[in-house]
Amino acid sequence: MKAITKYWFLEGFNLFKKIGRLNMMKICELLEMDNIEKGNPIALNEAHRNSIFFLKRGSVKIVNTTNDSVKYIVKHGNIFGELALYDQEAATKEIAYALEDCIICYIEPEQMEQLMEKHKSLKNGVLKVYGLRIQKLERRLHDLLYKDSSTRIREFISEYLDEFGETNEAGKSIAKNLLSHKEIANLTNTSRQTVSNVLSTMRKEGVIDYNVKFFISDTK
Repeated sequence: MKAITKYWFLEGFNLFKKIGRLNMMKICELLEMDNIEKGNPIALNEAHRNSIFFLKRGSVKIVNTTNDSVKYIVKHGNIFGELALYDQEAATKEIAYALEDCIICYIEPEQMEQLMEKHKSLKNGVLKVYGLRIQKLERRLHDLLYKDSSTRIREFISEYLDEFGETNEAGKSIAKNLLSHKEIANLTNTSRQTVSNVLSTMRKEGVIDYNVKFFISDTK
């Protein structure tokens, strides 16, 4: 894949905004690029194992292979697989699945570490991503202890719409419905039936509407 194509790929990633075009072009020479079809695993074969991924298009879910539960989801313009930089043993217990057709670039951890040492803004950006994900996992544990299941589900849907939703001309936030009720249950430490019940209640209250393709809510 030509470096100029990969440069287009990296444009829009906050991690690279302070690096400059010339350095980005050099980084592009190190990257491999791939298309992943919806539903396919990303870290299944040796070519992808323990890589650091840059997601240009689509979204993915990160799954804990020890219990087959969803840990978090990643939207385009973000990285994933950064755990390989800090705990390779733990990284082997994660796998990513494409929730939509995806375009990714990936790089080996050793090469990424070298880039991070050379470009402090890149290092700080990756540390920030890693830290925020740890905070999210810690908050899930806190919520499990101090919030009831309905509250956890309602807050998850609200945050999901904030992160993945786009506002249309009618002032409504619309987000693709990428997760099953079971996966939402994983992410909120509840049951699939509870998720179904709470979503149904939220619809009756007029808080959200949803179907197999979208979640919708008012932003006004």
